[in-house]
Amino acid sequence: MRSRRLPAVDQKLIQIVDAALADAARKSGEWLACRPGCTQCCVGVFAINSLDAVRLQAALDTLEKSDPQRARRIVKRAQQSRSQLTADFPGDPRTGVLDESDEAEERFTEFGNEEVCPVLDPEMGLCELYDARPMTCRTFGPPVQSDGGLGVCELCYHGATDEEIAACEMAVETDDLETELVRQVERASGTRGKTIVAWALGKARG
Repeated sequence: MRSRRLPAVDQKLIQIVDAALADAARKSGEWLACRPGCTQCCVGVFAINSLDAVRLQAALDTLEKSDPQRARRIVKRAQQSRSQLTADFPGDPRTGVLDESDEAEERFTEFGNEEVCPVLDPEMGLCELYDARPMTCRTFGPPVQSDGGLGVCELCYHGATDEEIAACEMAVETDDLETELVRQVERASGTRGKTIVAWALGKARG
């Protein structure tokens, strides 16, 4: 997860997803409880693809030029998180690539559930690389269709009926574009597979 060559078309992907989020937020109104300082979705590790990782790395590079102390704090938190998670990492702790076996995926469900994302500013309760946040973060909150059905954040849509929730669904049709960009990044880096934020950023300066 060392390459930081972000495909130029990534900005198009971001624009599509952010527009879909804005539309879902408009339809949701006060049902969507996501606000600055709400950090529940920042606790617990989650898998990110190589495109997410490179986007974060590129943003950290930019931050290092404008605010090196802040960038170093992010890296330090990522390194501390890696240290705490290495022993139980369900994959290769050297590269940070997650194992794709059924057994490893089952282990991942119980892995790092109390670990705070290293990009979260612990004092302000804000994401320090918000504009470069992974796709999972960009689509969390509004109703999103998945294999398990229509899922929403447990803090949101209190008092809304199933029909009202469905009417607020965040419709994102970017799988083909994202898949192609992930392939580009993997070809450039020579590494295939998913990782987590701590591994994407913990070796960024190395």
